[in-house]
Amino acid sequence: MVDRHEVDERKGPAVSGYVGAKHEFHDAEYVRGWAERFAPTAPRVRLFDLVLEQISKPQVAAKHVVELGIGPGYMARHILERNREVSYEGVDFSEAMFAIARHTIGDLMARVTLTTADLFDNSWPAKLSERPGAIISTWALHDLGGQQAVADVYKRCFEALPPGGVLVNGDFIKPDGTAFDYEAGRFSIDRHFELLKAAGFAEPQCLAHLEPNTENPTAGENYACLVALR
Repeated sequence: MVDRHEVDERKGPAVSGYVGAKHEFHDAEYVRGWAERFAPTAPRVRLFDLVLEQISKPQVAAKHVVELGIGPGYMARHILERNREVSYEGVDFSEAMFAIARHTIGDLMARVTLTTADLFDNSWPAKLSERPGAIISTWALHDLGGQQAVADVYKRCFEALPPGGVLVNGDFIKPDGTAFDYEAGRFSIDRHFELLKAAGFAEPQCLAHLEPNTENPTAGENYACLVALR
């Protein structure tokens, strides 16, 4: 996650034809309110289940999972409760988010490592505690602010994963057929495919486009689950 501030991504309406959101993830009070508003809904839990399914496949190279932008720990808790074999590493730049994540994950923290890193710094993979078999992320990479930053993260993920590793990114996208302007970090699924292939992933796929809305989209709608094998 990166430092932004503006509209609540879950409920905030499109304003003047623009869809986007900004945050202050270093501010503890802001983070507490954001985490409460961003509690998982049924469609968001479906995304967690899609991620869980991908990382739990027997052919995944290793049992260490790295989440980029662990945030309040909602997905971490969901996965750790349902897959007892994995170890988990949450990467974030926000100590305020780590505090919420520790509370959310609770009694499962023994299986979790929290690693402070900024995804704008291309050396972030060197900070990981061990090589992951899966790298996952939800609603985080769009906050990097543009396609080049996301492309850089995809490249680092490809380098960090072993053969047989998997990348799963569930993030906000710009849907086809929309008349709205979207912030630069929200772009089309096809463009994500192009960036993933440029990073070295051979056959990226979209497993789902969740909460689709092109007519009157909010900042919390239109996110996709993308998967790419190393």
